[in-house]
Amino acid sequence: MSYFGSLVPATLLIITVMALASCSATSPPAQPSMAPDNRAADESAIRNLDAEWVKAFAAKDAHQAASFYADGASLLLPASPVAMGKDTIEKTFTATMSAPGFALTFAPTKIEVSRAGDLAYELGDYHFTMPDKQGKPQTAKAHYVVVWAKQPDGGWKALVDAPTTTQ
Repeated sequence: MSYFGSLVPATLLIITVMALASCSATSPPAQPSMAPDNRAADESAIRNLDAEWVKAFAAKDAHQAASFYADGASLLLPASPVAMGKDTIEKTFTATMSAPGFALTFAPTKIEVSRAGDLAYELGDYHFTMPDKQGKPQTAKAHYVVVWAKQPDGGWKALVDAPTTTQ
């Protein structure tokens, strides 16, 4: 066998081994770029909205209170039909706030913002005072859930507001 005759099989063997080795030593797949984590800032923004929302109820300003909802939002008051849409929610608040002795306060106990930063939910406690049939103020203390959605302008609006009657 000539020198070249023995060199060719050896060279082919080396090239084959190198090719196989390069196939098994692939680089890790590229990771998709992650958006910055703004959950803490979003939670703070929602807490600030809640504080302003409570002020609107204290002022008995139904229009301002309804402004915290998205246009197609739903309000699920206990023992009432679902109020769908910001205009219907405002009418519901106008009627409720006109009752003598009306008062509503609430505060979140937990706000969880999605990693994507487009949705959040809030759990909290509320105190709601309305007159009974004899006109005597009655206060209910219970919990609520609000689902928030980030809007195109970067602000947050409530999509679903569901107070409960459980304490």
